[in-house]
Amino acid sequence: MIMNKEQESLTKKLLLPLILFIFFTTFAIWRYVATHKIFYLFNFGYIGIVLSVGVLLHTFLPKRLQMKVRILIQLLIGGYLLIYLGFIGCENLQIEGFFFYLFAGIFVTATLHYFVAKIFGPFIFGRGWCGWACWTAMILDLLPWKIPHGRYRYYGLFRYIHFIISLLLAAYVWYVVKTSNIISHTYSELYWLALGNLLYYFIGVSLAFFLKDNRAFCKYVCPIPTFQKVTSRFSLMKIKIDTNKCVDCGLCEKVCPMNIKLLIYKKRNQRILSTECILCEACAKSCPKNAISVTSGFDMGFKEEIQYK
Repeated sequence: MIMNKEQESLTKKLLLPLILFIFFTTFAIWRYVATHKIFYLFNFGYIGIVLSVGVLLHTFLPKRLQMKVRILIQLLIGGYLLIYLGFIGCENLQIEGFFFYLFAGIFVTATLHYFVAKIFGPFIFGRGWCGWACWTAMILDLLPWKIPHGRYRYYGLFRYIHFIISLLLAAYVWYVVKTSNIISHTYSELYWLALGNLLYYFIGVSLAFFLKDNRAFCKYVCPIPTFQKVTSRFSLMKIKIDTNKCVDCGLCEKVCPMNIKLLIYKKRNQRILSTECILCEACAKSCPKNAISVTSGFDMGFKEEIQYK
């Protein structure tokens, strides 16, 4: 049976939420079968349902509502992870906490979160975590500086310095200070989580204010892309610009919060191969010709096309 263009378009729109639902549901069932803990069915089931339904609504709702849906999904997932898993579940979801659990050889929810969302998950959805679920970005995206005017070329080195400092700090506390109660689900973990997040929010809001850029923290300070940029290069899901519809108006590049030169990839007839893409779809929302969408496929690239100051 040959599909007409409308059926083909509908299938493509349904593909992304379906992939997300299957991915998280499969993970939920696997962890439940392996551990017999009902928590995993709830945890990954909740994230999968919220994310897939949110992406579905984001796809079919009018453009004026799409960004509001994404912000809502950020709050529902990011807030759940931070408040329920972090503060109520007493797990340190900061990167130092991840290192502590690794050093101890303990496979807990926080460890699983990093592997799914930030290390192996990007093979499927790239840096979608940053655009749809990050509890730091869910606050920063509420700030008024949504359209950045260029990007500082070498400021991004601070994210790698931050990563190294976090790793060395965790190693020092674990191997030198030998503080074993730091992963014992006590107030010690909550102190690390609370202080770390307060520091992140302070730095993130301050940078946004001084640089007039909501995502300055993501570009220059956050250590998480150190993981993500390795595996997201091979991501199944990437943004695609339809060369038959695009009129090179440049609006997509203007609103891209990560300052990606999107039209260069279009001219090469490539999907957006930059590992800085967070799948926020601000570009798609701005496109007057509806030429931009998230697609699935297999490709990769090593050259970052970024608009620097």
